[in-house]
Amino acid sequence: MTAKNADAAADLVRGAVTITALCGAGISTDSGIPDFRGPQGVWTQNPAAQQMFTLQNYVSDREVRVRSWRSRRQHAAWTAEPHAGHRALVELEQQGRLTAIVTQNIDELQQRAGSSAEVVIELHGTVWQVECLGCGDRSSMAAALERVDAGEDDPACLRCGGILKSATISFGQRLDRTVLAAAVKAARAADLLLAVGTSLQVQPAAWLCDVAKDSGARLIVVNAQPTPYDELADAVVRDPISEVLPSLVSTR
Repeated sequence: MTAKNADAAADLVRGAVTITALCGAGISTDSGIPDFRGPQGVWTQNPAAQQMFTLQNYVSDREVRVRSWRSRRQHAAWTAEPHAGHRALVELEQQGRLTAIVTQNIDELQQRAGSSAEVVIELHGTVWQVECLGCGDRSSMAAALERVDAGEDDPACLRCGGILKSATISFGQRLDRTVLAAAVKAARAADLLLAVGTSLQVQPAAWLCDVAKDSGARLIVVNAQPTPYDELADAVVRDPISEVLPSLVSTR
């Protein structure tokens, strides 16, 4: 039976040539951005908040949109800073071994830490932009929030008058096919998939673990809580991500 601990994970990272990281909300918690399903998660503390993340509710209920815009003004991403875990992934990229970061996060902390834009694959979009659900026009979140501050509680698209939403993927909203294809390609190409801070409960992101394993890759799960893929993993680490990732990279 494979030893599922930090030492085993370090050995796997040390021997890997092509690494793909799959990152979830847990990598951002040490930067002050709460996750969703953890003990202190957004939905754990307030189950009703899920309404704001469901496309059908957002489109059909103006009050949900109003609450969403108020929530966006207070989003932790505006003041959060990358931590040592983010920077460890940057170091892996600089070593020439990390070829892709498939992220479920919308905060752009990984890019701010120094990861190349072409390496980061944002499965669920970005909160730093807004998109019109009617015409598809994109603009900055900062500009939209200025309109909210000026008194528009549900700002409409300036081009077509349609509903504006953060350029993120909500429940009931399809992922961009091109983005998903890039993520699958990265999982297939890896000899090591490093799943960091993700509950591995959301599809199709979790399925990338299957894709990687079926292609012969090893799998490391770094997450505070158990995941459905722990038994499939070659190593499981529960320690804080901002400590684990730097230690794994330093074993090179």
